[in-house]
Amino acid sequence: MSHPVATPAPSGSPGHGRIEAIDFARGLAVCLMILSHGVNGLLQFEDFSDWGMVPVHAITKFSSSLFIMVFGIALAVAFVPKTGAPDWPRRRNRLLWRGLVVLFWYKVLTVVEMYAQHDREAVVDTLLYRDFPSYAEILGFYAIALLWIPWLLPLWARTPAPLRWASPVLLALASGWLLKHFGFWGIPQLQALLVEHPDYYTWGQLARGPLVLLGLLIGGVLLRSYGRTRTRMALAGVLALAAAALLAAFAALAGDGLDAQLQAIARNAGKHPPELMFMLFSLGGALGLLALAVAGGELLARVLRPVTLIGSDALMAFVFHLAVIFILFRDVMGYLHTVPYTFALALSIGLILGTAAWIGLLQRIQRK
Repeated sequence: MSHPVATPAPSGSPGHGRIEAIDFARGLAVCLMILSHGVNGLLQFEDFSDWGMVPVHAITKFSSSLFIMVFGIALAVAFVPKTGAPDWPRRRNRLLWRGLVVLFWYKVLTVVEMYAQHDREAVVDTLLYRDFPSYAEILGFYAIALLWIPWLLPLWARTPAPLRWASPVLLALASGWLLKHFGFWGIPQLQALLVEHPDYYTWGQLARGPLVLLGLLIGGVLLRSYGRTRTRMALAGVLALAAAALLAAFAALAGDGLDAQLQAIARNAGKHPPELMFMLFSLGGALGLLALAVAGGELLARVLRPVTLIGSDALMAFVFHLAVIFILFRDVMGYLHTVPYTFALALSIGLILGTAAWIGLLQRIQRK
């Protein structure tokens, strides 16, 4: 789930052919996912400590919004400027191929997630899109998105700026209308894939598309501003202000029930389909983490190198951490529903470090 090719560094930026701050932001998202998956993969919510629900597992809800936004940012930085180049068809085909690769690993990880706890019929149904997995499902979103978004990038590059900036809101409104008023020909799985369905834990292409479009907008600004410290810090400041506004709106709407609302979000309330309170909290936190990554730039990405390593090859990070959770922790070591919360949390933190070490080893082998 790393972006398909190295991100070209804009003029004046340091680097080795990519903006490491983007890798760092993506790495933050994946680390939060690993933390969530590691504990949820071993325990039920009833087994969580109260202090773990808030803030630990509430904060992990920043991850999906951040990850999807960074997908759009990477497209804006690495591909949108090339849509008018003679070699655009080759670049577009690389994105499409990447989508097929991610789709392959999504299916493999679906089997990894389900083989020990579900019968063969349930696994086959999930592989054929009659049902959906939980932990690997964001890979399914990413794979499908990579099969259609590349065709639209040239159109995005030619779209007038006012329409581009309005597009996340317009798509969110369209997705909400379809969710409430369109029947999707009685096929709930199709609804789940497009605008999400309460009975399926999946990420809708149109429901989460506004986050991709927002990432494309932020990425366009980042590409122009990253090489100059003043403009980069100004962008980070705007992102931080937007994050503060969304989180303040979340707190204001929650009112006296703020703690109960945070507890509900930690338990995934309002996640699928996306509801207002969940999205205010998730997107607000995601923008805050993105502001940190942009402000910190290459320096922060180097200081917190394990996070950046994970973000530089997020697909292999997903393959590794889900394999460890479902094969090693659950099946081989028998930790499913048998360990205390603190032990599961410590395992998950160790898994983050182990994943970074695995990515570093893979990259060292590739360089040799």
